[in-house]
Amino acid sequence: MQNLEAALAAAGLTGGHIKVSTCVRMDVITNSFPPSMATFAKPYMTNIVLHLATTGAPLLVNVYPYFAYRDNQKDISLNYATFQPGATTVRDTGNGLVYTNLFDAMVDGVYAALEKAKAPSVRVVVSESGWPSASVQNAQAYNQGLINHVCKGTPKKPDEPLEAYLFAMFNENQKPGELTERNFGLFYPSQSPVYPITFK
Repeated sequence: MQNLEAALAAAGLTGGHIKVSTCVRMDVITNSFPPSMATFAKPYMTNIVLHLATTGAPLLVNVYPYFAYRDNQKDISLNYATFQPGATTVRDTGNGLVYTNLFDAMVDGVYAALEKAKAPSVRVVVSESGWPSASVQNAQAYNQGLINHVCKGTPKKPDEPLEAYLFAMFNENQKPGELTERNFGLFYPSQSPVYPITFK
């Protein structure tokens, strides 16, 4: 990041208009439950976020409640993972905040880790989030729920709408790997919708 910033400065592109950041997955977080206990798993993350704090750049984070739910259905309900009404309510024993969806708990875990790394001013941008359409109903519920929810912030930062990006626009029918990895799109490759979705 420092080399990119130096290159921008050498090209006369300074002044804060172009921010240099990096994108991380949720596995950079450890002790994620309750969210207030979360910390960065590796020491190098502290240097990264302190650098972001000095430049005013956000931390880009891929937040996928789907994978957390898939890997731990014993402790995570589908409703809690997909923004459904009547979902499980979880109280953070560290700070008393109440969570009605897994997405907020994951994002607030990142905020808690930033605080512990002495970088509380770093803004979180959700660079990827989505749900595969193996179950169209679940994918639609999650993605529509996310769209409807991000302007409300999280329990830790209720007055700060989140900048978030859905993954993905199109299914990737030729992508190697697991079948679910090919089916995160809102549209088929033919450009027809996988399910209806409303952007407000």
